[in-house]
Amino acid sequence: MSTNQILILAFAAIGLVGALAVASVALRRGTDTEPITGVTDRKAMRRDRKRRRAQAAPEMPAATAPDHDEPAPIDPITQRQEVGPEEYGVTRRQFFNRGVAGIFGLFMAQMGIFSLGFMWPRIKAGGFGSKVAAGKAEALATQVFLPDGRVSPLFVPAAQAYLVPFQGDMAGSSFEGLPVVAGGLMALWQRCVHLGCRVPQCDASQGFECPCHSSKYNYHGEYEGGPAPRNLDRFVVEVDDSGQFIIDTGQVLQTSRASNKTAVYPQGPSCI
Repeated sequence: MSTNQILILAFAAIGLVGALAVASVALRRGTDTEPITGVTDRKAMRRDRKRRRAQAAPEMPAATAPDHDEPAPIDPITQRQEVGPEEYGVTRRQFFNRGVAGIFGLFMAQMGIFSLGFMWPRIKAGGFGSKVAAGKAEALATQVFLPDGRVSPLFVPAAQAYLVPFQGDMAGSSFEGLPVVAGGLMALWQRCVHLGCRVPQCDASQGFECPCHSSKYNYHGEYEGGPAPRNLDRFVVEVDDSGQFIIDTGQVLQTSRASNKTAVYPQGPSCI
């Protein structure tokens, strides 16, 4: 049996039950009700209506004569006395006004503290935003190459930077004359200059390729393709007297797209 047939049968059963209920009520009323004979007495009907109204009306207490010996009532408004501020203290309006002013003042104080903390962040020594010692420059220079001689950038988490080798001539490049190379190494910020995604390295193509919007850079961070407006940003670097390679993450240098590339890209299949 289909759903439509079941619904039809259900509605028919409900209608049948309703009809039986109406018929049973009509039969009971017919057996209990007798036909009315005679003429209606209108005067009797008026008397019945008056009697019902008299029964429904509340009983009014008997009027009592005024007692002239009792004193006249006193109006409390005429007897009120003025109270000074030292007696009643703070009014309700003053309380609410001071409460609103206090909450607003506390909110503004918090906003001021947070704004100062945002404009002058507390830089942890050795953390991002300060100078980071990545290690001995000589040791780092040997870790940025694969056994077959290809480049393999070394990531420094504390500086959020990739260390890449640079052994060519910066003359004519987009970062000529900038303090971005020391000990034969360069530190590139991991952040894509398009929308800030982290750009992973691609050993196959020998470059950096952003998985978010397909911006591409060679291993010197020079722009090669995609929506990025310029090269990867790079940090100021130096080698101190002890041979430590220092990355100054507080100094970020931006360079425009290079007309003279200092690295070959791609050197193999792309990773994206």
